[in-house]
Amino acid sequence: MVSNENPTSPSVASFFSGIGGFDLGFERAGFHITMQCEIDPFCNDILTKHWPTVKRYKDIREVSYADVPSSDVWVGGFPCQDVSLARMGARKGLKGKRSSLFYEFARLIGEGLPSIIVLENVAGLRNSHGGRDFQTIIHTLAELGYSVGWRVFNSKYFGVPQSRQRVYIGGWYREGRGPAEILFESECSNGNDAPGGQDEEELIPTFKTSFGDLSKGPIVQGLAYCLYACSARHTGTDWSRTYVTYPDGRVRRLMPVECEGIQGFPTNWTLPTKIPDDVEKLDTIRYTALGNAVTVPAIEWLARRIQPVLHRMNMPKVMKEEMNLEVDLQTLRSGVLAS
Repeated sequence: MVSNENPTSPSVASFFSGIGGFDLGFERAGFHITMQCEIDPFCNDILTKHWPTVKRYKDIREVSYADVPSSDVWVGGFPCQDVSLARMGARKGLKGKRSSLFYEFARLIGEGLPSIIVLENVAGLRNSHGGRDFQTIIHTLAELGYSVGWRVFNSKYFGVPQSRQRVYIGGWYREGRGPAEILFESECSNGNDAPGGQDEEELIPTFKTSFGDLSKGPIVQGLAYCLYACSARHTGTDWSRTYVTYPDGRVRRLMPVECEGIQGFPTNWTLPTKIPDDVEKLDTIRYTALGNAVTVPAIEWLARRIQPVLHRMNMPKVMKEEMNLEVDLQTLRSGVLAS
């Protein structure tokens, strides 16, 4: 893969990078990656494979603002383990060892004040500790001077056969119009899941729809259930997981390469630079990394909507005022014509 390293293109600093879902999505939209921060050794190997020249740090707790290259956008999917409904037992929320790393990200944001920040997490973040954790995140960003918006997206509306709901939080530094322009569309009026006003009945296969060779197999359902970091394991109770079946009665789980596809990654994206002898262990690691990843086409969609807002934010003040005046005049004319 050839990274977009054009210094004139908009830039992204990636935190909690994982296997590079945010990075790949933004890169496809014309951004270039300035740095990555990821503590997991396997994920770091994958990042090095695809972005060999990008500056990289391991532990966000050891990163200072001086380490972060000048970047237009900062992105990060901070750890979800302590806020996820998929975890058994009580959720520790932002007090948990992993999810509390949000505060380290907030520390850097407060020092750097990038123009735009984008965070991603499980939808369960919204009700963690009765919604108090989510409120803390929104208030933290607002106190730093950001206009904040959020929206839940389902990956099935972005061209991948997976039902996966995730909440995306955007912050725009001293820019009030950004959240609405990027996260929401005027033509989308039926809920907050489908961008572009897509018709679910026409475009999205259901869990009951199956594809494949009915005489020989394999047969797969048209829409996969949400991939979790533990999707490779069959516990006896996880009947909501997606399986591949055969007419002779055989059943198997999805292979890592198939999971890559339903997350929007290229084939063999998660193959490490050196293949270990224990292939089964490698598969488990790949499943975990993919279950923790963002869906690439959803990120690309967001990145493309960020471009024009970022362009406006970087305009000189006089040009911004002229643009706002033009918008006000258009609004006035529309009102006069409507009356």
